[in-house]
Formats: sequence, C-alpha cells, structure tokens
Amino acid sequence: MASSSSNSAGCLYVVSTPIGNLGDLSSRAREVLGTVDIIACEDTRVTGSLLALAGIEKPRLISYRDENEIVRATELLGEIKNGSRVAAVADAGTPTISDPGFRIVRACRQEGLPVHVVPGPCAFVAAIAVSGLPSDRFYFCGFLPPKSAARRRFLEDHRDFPSTVILYESVHRIEKFLKEILEVLGDDRIISVSRELTKKFETTLTGPAGKICDKVLSQARKGEFVILIAPATFTL
Repeated sequence: MASSSSNSAGCLYVVSTPIGNLGDLSSRAREVLGTVDIIACEDTRVTGSLLALAGIEKPRLISYRDENEIVRATELLGEIKNGSRVAAVADAGTPTISDPGFRIVRACRQEGLPVHVVPGPCAFVAAIAVSGLPSDRFYFCGFLPPKSAARRRFLEDHRDFPSTVILYESVHRIEKFLKEILEVLGDDRIISVSRELTKKFETTLTGPAGKICDKVLSQARKGEFVILIAPATFTL
C-alpha cells in the first residue's frame, strides 16, 4: 500500500467550500486557495466567483469534472510530481463526496504523494445534524439512478434498513422521488427533507412522509435536496 511521502515538493489539498453561505469558508481554506499553484474545480466560473468574493487572487484554474476527470487526474498528477501545490474543490461542499476528486486522490495515494484535507461544509452532514433523525449510524447513498424503476427497487431493498438512509436529489426529480417514497414506504414513514442549506431560505422539514411531501411540493423548488429516511421503527 502506498503512503504519503513528505519528500515531495508537490502535494494535493482536498478543500471544502461553502454550500451556500460564504461565511462558512474557513480561514485555512482561504489561506490554501490563496497560495496553491493550481485549483482543480468543477466549473471555473463558479470557483472564480467564490475566489473573487473571498478576495483571493486567482491562481491557475483547471476544469476538473465528471466528464474529464480521468484525463485531468493524470495531468494533475504530473503537475504534482513536478512540484506544484494543487487544490481540488467542488462547486459546493466537499470534493469526492458525490462530486469529482476521487481519482486524483487515489492517484496521489498510489504514487505516495502527500494529500492534505481542509475540511468544511458537507450538505448531507449538515442535513442529518438538523433533521432530528437517528445519527449514530447512517447510510449515505448520494444520487440514485435517474430511472424510476431503479429508485423504487432501492427503496424496496432498504425498506427495513436499520439506520437512517441519506440521499441527494435534484430539483428536476424531487417530485417523482417523493411520490415513490410514499408509494413504496407509505405515508407514515418518517423522513426529513432539506433544501437551500445555509442560505437565506434554508428549510428542513421532518415528519411523516405524507405530510412532508405535501409541504415540500407546495413550496418553491430550487437547488438540490437532501432526503433522509428514518428506520421503519423510528417515531418522533
């Protein structure tokens, strides 16, 4: 197994960025983003705006997203081997968590190059913290497949799962997914739905699925959602 080497001049930083509120950008994240040679980011425009708002002079920005992650990981590995300090960031939250970043981290580990984490915001961690659902153990699944049949199969397979299940869903599929929860798990299953976390219109609704789905669908739908499904035996 490869281990990080302290002899390499180059290194990789995995840096968390705000999921909404700029005030959540840590002082250490500001320092790292302001001193690295390269920032690998999903969308250079999004990261460029963040840097401008934070008063950070732009280093070199490289697009690093799902579509080009394999190629970019190889390129970035070469930069790090040549002594560059590289920061990997997502548009919001923590890289590698339902976002690009895994491949460059793995490549650095395989080569024994240093990898440092600058922890911070993560949407699913924030959501479970304010949900009121059991948080001693949980199963984070990220985004489910887009096809309804696959989502229904997942819900059926995890109907009696003993821990809280946490999922991400987009604004485009939230209505269908909530209806699938009702149809597969029933109106009385306790769920929690968060949206716009850390932003002005932050909302977290927790309760029986029937009531929560009605409330969510009656509100303006914007951004991405975090859905938590409590164990079948859990009651409020």
